[in-house]
Amino acid sequence: MLSLCKYGTEHKTLPGQWPLPQHRKTVGVELTIYRREGTMSNNMLTENLRRVTEQIGRAAENAGRQAADVRLVAVSKTVSEDAVREALALGQTAFGENRVQELERKAELLPATVEWHMIGHLQANKARPVVTRAAWIHSIDSVKLMHRVGRIAEEEGVRPHVLVQVNITGEESKAGVAPDEAEAVVAAALSHPSLTCSGLMTMAPADLPTPQLREAFACLRNLRDRLETLCGTPLPELSMGMSGDFAEAIAEGATLVRVGTAVFGARN
Repeated sequence: MLSLCKYGTEHKTLPGQWPLPQHRKTVGVELTIYRREGTMSNNMLTENLRRVTEQIGRAAENAGRQAADVRLVAVSKTVSEDAVREALALGQTAFGENRVQELERKAELLPATVEWHMIGHLQANKARPVVTRAAWIHSIDSVKLMHRVGRIAEEEGVRPHVLVQVNITGEESKAGVAPDEAEAVVAAALSHPSLTCSGLMTMAPADLPTPQLREAFACLRNLRDRLETLCGTPLPELSMGMSGDFAEAIAEGATLVRVGTAVFGARN
């Protein structure tokens, strides 16, 4: 049984926000997911990016927010450098990678205008190549790792944005700190001038009914609000929502959505 965190599970109804649906349905948008068969055509990538951008804007509008409040991080894991290059030419600049070696390779081959986001599990012994290449690190899940990232950033003369990954539902298969432990990780980030502590990240369990999915995302937002008070600092970013649930995440305050399949097609 999933256990949602205790920092308020009420949904903060924003101006114009839709009421909670009673069954699992993407809020206000319909997703069309293409399966990749070999190399994705430029036309298909163009259409996918257009559609996802439109859906993000519609979800934001339904929640009483501006489309500009939400940024798309196109998850490019296992995607070719050519496909990333094409998406970049279409105006998409933020790309998310799960694996350190893949991030290293693509960062070397692709233009410096790409904004790299590390969204996968990060081991302390692999932190340096990520810190030197990623503008955003979404997946810091311990005080020890945060201090290591901060020390490396100082040594390398960079200042990445860092997010604390929270296991908001207590699901055993998910990485992230428990909600009660997040304050210490935020405090660790704030102790390093070489880091910009920007907010929180979570991954919702797959196939949750919409009310529970929205509750999980609302819980992360409520935890963020509490941490801003406790730590005395703004934490403006909430990285939550993927291809199948980004509309629900936007309804509950997401500012960064990590979308791969709906942009590049289903992985083989």
